[in-house]
Amino acid sequence: MSLTGKVALVAGATRGAGRGIAAELGAAGATVYVTGRTTRDRLSEYQRAETIEETAELVTALGGHGIAVPTDHLEPEQVQALVERIRRDHGRLDILVNDIWGGENLFEWNKPVWEHHLGNGLRLLRLAIDTHLITAHFALPLLIERPGGLLVEVTDGTADYNATHYRLSPFYDLAKTSVNRMGWAHAQDLAPHGATSVSLTPGWMRSEIMLETFGVRENNWRDATAAEPHFVISETPRFVGRAVAALAADPERARWNGQSLSSGGLAEAYGFTDLDGSRPDAFRYLAEVQEAGKPADATGYR
Repeated sequence: MSLTGKVALVAGATRGAGRGIAAELGAAGATVYVTGRTTRDRLSEYQRAETIEETAELVTALGGHGIAVPTDHLEPEQVQALVERIRRDHGRLDILVNDIWGGENLFEWNKPVWEHHLGNGLRLLRLAIDTHLITAHFALPLLIERPGGLLVEVTDGTADYNATHYRLSPFYDLAKTSVNRMGWAHAQDLAPHGATSVSLTPGWMRSEIMLETFGVRENNWRDATAAEPHFVISETPRFVGRAVAALAADPERARWNGQSLSSGGLAEAYGFTDLDGSRPDAFRYLAEVQEAGKPADATGYR
């Protein structure tokens, strides 16, 4: 699987799924622009240590070419400048991954709209929805200049799952269901240009924040299963990255146009595995848990 010569933009690549996706695109040989608000010189509101420079260096170390560009995707002029730079430097954009999020500290589980902090909820929606639309507005005209472009809208939960499960906050629920719909909507506009749009969800992802929540690291993550047995089916951020790389390398990827996909489902279709050789399929597992009559929370595994 080679993406040598391809140019990708992973919007929201500081950590988590975005970093995993950028890494796997780099491992396949792509040039990858990675964006986010946290740099070695400036922290975002997250106040975390991961930076876009680290992500770009990882892309390069794995065989691609990583380019870090500090970008606030709520600021149209910054996104426009980013796309103009890609056009100027490479004259093409083959893959756009919209993974901008930033809402980890803003949602409140199990609170109806009248109890949820209004300002935080509205800020979450702007970060989760407006950023994706702003980025698509400026980047898709470059992507469709060559046939075969790929847009991936990253979300939490498949369309089928989210359609019948309340995600335990009106704001979080709306954010994640909207991105699934966005992937479908863009597919209608991109198909006449020979481009493909999908929405994609990881399963229970061992992001930096998730590992910290369980008090473990990637090298001992299984220790967390003592407290949460279902964590055994979790996956690294690189797993969803391999899903994106497989889609981008598939000459028949248009067959997926408009669909809501999962990392586990695409692993089954394309045959890739996670870094440890496993092939977790979180949403199939969740369906089996629910069929057995066991309760599940918003993570989908309890």
